[in-house]
Amino acid sequence: MKILFATAPGYGLTLPIIPLVWAARAAGHEVLLATAAEVAEASAGAGLPVSDVFPHRDVWQDLVASVTGDDTDEAAMPEEYRLARRGNGPFALFTATMTEGTIEAGRAFGAELVVTTSDHATGMLTAAALGVPVLEVGNRVSWSMRDIDWRTGHQDMSGEDEVTRVMREKLGIGQAIARPIARIDPRAPSMGGLHPQDEHPDERDGVPWWPMQFVPYNGGAVLPEWALYRPERPRIAVTLGTVVPSVNGVSSLAAVLAGLGGMDVEVVLAAGTADLSELGELPANVRSVGFLPLSAFLPSCSAIVHHGGSGTTAAPLFYGIPQLILPGFADNPVSAQRVVDRGVGLSHDPATVDADAVRSMVQRLLTEDSFGKAAAEVRAEMAAQPSPASVLARAVEALNRRL
Repeated sequence: MKILFATAPGYGLTLPIIPLVWAARAAGHEVLLATAAEVAEASAGAGLPVSDVFPHRDVWQDLVASVTGDDTDEAAMPEEYRLARRGNGPFALFTATMTEGTIEAGRAFGAELVVTTSDHATGMLTAAALGVPVLEVGNRVSWSMRDIDWRTGHQDMSGEDEVTRVMREKLGIGQAIARPIARIDPRAPSMGGLHPQDEHPDERDGVPWWPMQFVPYNGGAVLPEWALYRPERPRIAVTLGTVVPSVNGVSSLAAVLAGLGGMDVEVVLAAGTADLSELGELPANVRSVGFLPLSAFLPSCSAIVHHGGSGTTAAPLFYGIPQLILPGFADNPVSAQRVVDRGVGLSHDPATVDADAVRSMVQRLLTEDSFGKAAAEVRAEMAAQPSPASVLARAVEALNRRL
């Protein structure tokens, strides 16, 4: 079977479903991943055939510019592009820029099934345009970022936005609707997800929901030797992900590093390509590693401090690691609240956090047994969920019954 995977061009929007693409390929299916910007190259690095469906501009940089107020001249842009850039966050922009190319890629590939993330309206529009079934996959602790305001965290379940309706008309899709085979929920049961025995149809449209085990994928790397060993003193991971530094800079790291610098711990700072010069000299117990996949060293960590990105929240859950979240924007506050409510970590407003607060909260994560116990429980829940391979096989079986 030929399966088109359609994802939005953010690391946290694409990497969570790479294991599902691997499962399809390992099962003998032909696969093609349709995405854009630097995530296209990153996905190719995961060993996948990739179509860059919007190679003409860097849509991710356009997104950052629209959020930071550094917009470029819109005069030469299509109507839907200008409309999307003035709208609520990135997802309308992705719909405007990526839908036509994704449909073209799917048609040329001969896609028989579209698998798309719940954030990405382009995937649903592509399945509708091609007249093929679709499998919708959640990639967030909050289920779908598309329902959350990029800046405020406010949830909006109003349905298709204006840009989606414009693209339907422009591309001749009309009112065609792609009916999902199922909606795949990778969340731990106690954090909003499904128990295998609790599978149920969606009350809105009767589409079944299936649970799936979250498998972390953060990229590949040649591991440094130290990452293979658990250190003598607690190892603390620190990251702001890929989006927060682009939008808000790294100033929130100052309090984190000052707090951790005064503790008897080893700190691994994974800040990617972010400019850390404003932080000055780093504390002696901080190891700055640039980009190093979290899955490379999280198993040897005792805690993690991060921004609340959904993938960054889910990875320590998979490994049973307590976490401190300093939530940024978008769904970051939702992730933080889920972590606090489940008892697997703590949260604090990054605008008011200081070194003493960081030190106190991390000390609690290291010394209070309840956090580690809750994290271990969630890890066990996730391990009991159906694997991506079994979910993919189930979807193909359901599709074959339709034919």
